[in-house]
Amino acid sequence: MAAIDVHAHYVPPPVVEALERAGGKYGIDVAMHEPTCQKCLRFEYGLQVRPFFPRLLEPADRRIEWMHGIGLTRQVLSVWTDIFGYALPAEKGAAWHGLLNDRLADFVASRPDAFSWLASGPLPHAGLAARELERSVRKLGAVGGVAATNVEGTNLGELPLDEYWAAAVELDVPVFLHPAQPAPAPRTQKFALAQVAQYTFDTTLCIGSLIGAGVLDRFPALRLIVSHGGGSVPYLIGRFDCMHERADRRQTGAVAQHAPSAYLRRFWYDTILHDPLSLQFLAQRVQTDRMVLGTDESFPPHEADPLGLLRRANFSAADVAQIGERNPRALFGIPE
Repeated sequence: MAAIDVHAHYVPPPVVEALERAGGKYGIDVAMHEPTCQKCLRFEYGLQVRPFFPRLLEPADRRIEWMHGIGLTRQVLSVWTDIFGYALPAEKGAAWHGLLNDRLADFVASRPDAFSWLASGPLPHAGLAARELERSVRKLGAVGGVAATNVEGTNLGELPLDEYWAAAVELDVPVFLHPAQPAPAPRTQKFALAQVAQYTFDTTLCIGSLIGAGVLDRFPALRLIVSHGGGSVPYLIGRFDCMHERADRRQTGAVAQHAPSAYLRRFWYDTILHDPLSLQFLAQRVQTDRMVLGTDESFPPHEADPLGLLRRANFSAADVAQIGERNPRALFGIPE
């Protein structure tokens, strides 16, 4: 089986080099993080993110060696969402995501046998993000888009992003939704709660907002991939349905045409749950044709044995092949 990892992150080193030469063009400086003395990014609107993990910037050969060691033949790469800088002014944001996509396209072009990539865009400016997605897919070879699950704390469903969603539908490419929490909330600064709960909670809120705001009703052909098994949505779907039925919609603002559970199979879910029983439950809720393999490489909570996890969850060989290869190929149009 030619297993494909759909959830993997990379930042091409030439991106950092460009910022060191002319960061003002993008509203971003390369700073030294104290006390680690490692490079990090500081945005002109005040945000400073944590340092780059070394494997985010590793050479292609080292990444490929690791992939082959765990049975992967291809990764679909996206840039680290915490550095998307959605609060940058429109012009600088467009330049920043243009740089990210240009350099990621260059990296993938150097090893097309091992990598594909997803294009980011300068949300919340839907028109600019749509045009960047079109440029990246049609001219640079991106196989889809990637968006953070919130824009400076606002859920995607609450933003006027229809032009972006329409572009993804017209281009017939999926959009990968990944949480972003560059500044942990006070209650998640200890005990790794930001990684365990805050990121997955962000995904849960995003999915709920997209359903409630009617985005999936307006764009029935929109294909969305969600991180970390969909956060807690599969587990909480009964509660979503309960409030859909009982809450006053004039107060909640919900306009979804159907109960939230009716939209579960409108999403594709990665397998980064680290627990066989949780994966079994996800498969019962959404079925294996809506599941795709992921590792979340290059971060501490990555899945080090994604195919082994599927086998420990007692998936059949046919299901493992569907999740690990057939579903990603169909989603991204990756040829045999």
